[in-house]
Amino acid sequence: MRYLRDSIGDSVPRSAVVSGSLFGLASAFQVALAAGAPWGRLAWGGGHEGRLPTGLRVASVGSAIVLLGIAAVVVRRRRGRVVALRMVLGFSVVSAVVNAASPSVPERLVWTPFAIVQCALIAMTLRTERRS
Repeated sequence: MRYLRDSIGDSVPRSAVVSGSLFGLASAFQVALAAGAPWGRLAWGGGHEGRLPTGLRVASVGSAIVLLGIAAVVVRRRRGRVVALRMVLGFSVVSAVVNAASPSVPERLVWTPFAIVQCALIAMTLRTERRS
């Protein structure tokens, strides 16, 4: 089963579904941070043990919204999809670089591979889109 069906009946590559799900998971992580989860070492440069300060918790809410929007772009077939996917790929490349440069070892170990996997999944989805 190479393709899955989305809510409007268009086929969606499995790579897009996996990528969208991972962006959703990252969004849930940001929501947890905003709610006070003690995972400060895994986000925003890793400079905070435990719970993030209020400003970064508010930023996590914004990040969660952006990540959900990206997930929606990845899994929905719409006009301009290739351009949108290229933008998501660019976002993922920047994310990989920024996370690789993080002073926090736990953040580097979790989010750099995450971003690299996202780059691969988005590239696979773009390749499939060009063939359709």
